[in-house]
Parts: sequence; C-alpha cells; structure tokens
Amino acid sequence: MQKSECHGVVQLRNRKAGSCDQRTSSSMQIKHGTTVQQSNSSSSTSSPETARKVHPRPSDKLNPKTINPFGEQSRAPSAFAAIYSKGGIPCRLVHGSVKHKLQWECPPENLPFDPLLITLAEGLRETKHPYTFVSKEGFRELLLVQGALEKAVPLLPRLIPVLKAALVHMDDEVFARGLNALMQLSVVVGPSLNDHLKHLLTSLSKRLRDKKFKEPITSALQNLEQHGGNGSLIIIKSKIPTYCSICC
Repeated sequence: MQKSECHGVVQLRNRKAGSCDQRTSSSMQIKHGTTVQQSNSSSSTSSPETARKVHPRPSDKLNPKTINPFGEQSRAPSAFAAIYSKGGIPCRLVHGSVKHKLQWECPPENLPFDPLLITLAEGLRETKHPYTFVSKEGFRELLLVQGALEKAVPLLPRLIPVLKAALVHMDDEVFARGLNALMQLSVVVGPSLNDHLKHLLTSLSKRLRDKKFKEPITSALQNLEQHGGNGSLIIIKSKIPTYCSICC
C-alpha cells in the first residue's frame, strides 16, 4: 500500500516538472522570437538601403531606378525649353565674366520673325536659366533689326495673346519681362498696337494696386502713349481712368 502511494506521488511530481519544463521552454521560445524580431527590425532600419531612402545621395537623381515618376525632374519641359534644346532658336548663350550675351547663327536681320518672335515671346514665361535670358534678350535684339516694323506688325494678332499671358503671370519677374517686352514692341510698331491695347490694359490695371509695380507700369503707359499717339491715350484712359497723360 505504501509503495502504491509513493509511486503516485512520484508520477504527480513528474507531471508537475514536465508542465513546468514546457512553460519554461515556451517562454524561452517567445523571448527568442521577440529578440530575433527586434534584431531584424534594428538591422533593417540601419541597413544601407534604408539609410539611402532616408538620406538620398546626389547620384540617385541620375539613377533611373531611384527617380520618382511624379517628381519635379520628370515633368515635361515647356514648349520653349523643348524648342531651345532641339536647336530651334538660332542663337546660343555666351557666358561672360561680367554679363551674358547672345551669339546668333546668322545676322538677326536675315531671320524670319514668323514664328521666331512669337516663340521668344512665349519664352518670357520661363522661370529657369538660360531660358529666361535667351527669351528676353532674343526678343529685344530681334526688334532692333532693320525692317522690324514690317515684320512685326502682321504678327500682332498672334503676339498679343502671348504677351498677355506673361502680364497675367503670378511670378513678378515674368510680369516684369512681359512689361519690358510690351514697351519694346510699342517703340517698333507705334500706333499699330492701339487696336490691341484693350486686351493688355486690364492686367496692367490690376497690377497697379501693387506699390512695387506702380512706377514701372506708369512708365510703360507713358511709353504706350508716346508711341501710340492720341488714339492710345483715349484707350488707356478708358481702362485706367487715374492715368495722367504725359501732356499734362
């Protein structure tokens, strides 16, 4: 009878020890799994690949695999930039120590204005170098050639909407280039511009509210009146009643 009881006690102890071992083993497995996960997590965050994503290298911009298809570098170039890159503008930028200049492939007076003058006017809306300089300086130099009046007047119906787009642009520098281009055009075509003035004066009237543009716009209006005559003054006053004539 005593042997039977002792045998039962031994079996009970063995069962308790076994279950305890199982719990210990399970606990060790859980701890081991947690340690492995933490190790994998720390190794992944400190891997060179992750570091590259957090701190992209400059060379990544040149690697097609790392280029964001929706990023700024993937945007299609503007029409002017595309034409310029394909050699559609017959001049190139010459960098000087003090200032830049244009070198034409042939004398500008031998170049057709259509569509070159319009293309250069479209480039006035550019905001990146060298397009800003090429368009601004190219437009100015083309209007200085002999015979510019006869070449520019027939283009006015197509040229005015392009200049208007620059004058309504939100970028202040684009607006300033458009304003200068308008004055340069007025000097060349004179009263021929009067029929198109009403399309441009609305945007000038709005910008007059900005103090920093009050003086240059007033100067531009005086330029338009000077080269457009009395006809231009009537149109200017109808759109900008506060304008004071240069004859006053």
